[in-house]
Amino acid sequence: MNLRDIKKDIEYVIGAFVDDCSTFLSIKPGKNADEITSLLDEAVDLFNELRDKVGAPEGNKRAFYLGIRKELIERTDALYERLSEAVKKGLAE
Repeated sequence: MNLRDIKKDIEYVIGAFVDDCSTFLSIKPGKNADEITSLLDEAVDLFNELRDKVGAPEGNKRAFYLGIRKELIERTDALYERLSEAVKKGLAE
C-alpha cells in the first residue's frame, strides 16, 4: 500500500458518494435537498480531512494507511446510511 493508492481510494469512495447524492437530487429535485446538501458538505469535509491526514503519516506507514482506509470506509458507510434514510423519506413524500 502506498500514498498514491490511498489517495485514489479516498477520491473514488467519496466521489461515488457525491455522485449518488447528486443523482438523487437530479431525480427528485427539492426533496430533502437541505439534508442531502448537508451530507455533501460532510463528504467534502471528510475528503479534505483524510487527504490532510494522508499527507502527514505517523509511525509505520503501512499501518497508518490501513487505519486511514478503515476510517474512510467506516465514515463513508455512516454517510451512506444517512443518505439511505433521506432517500426513503424523500420517496415516501
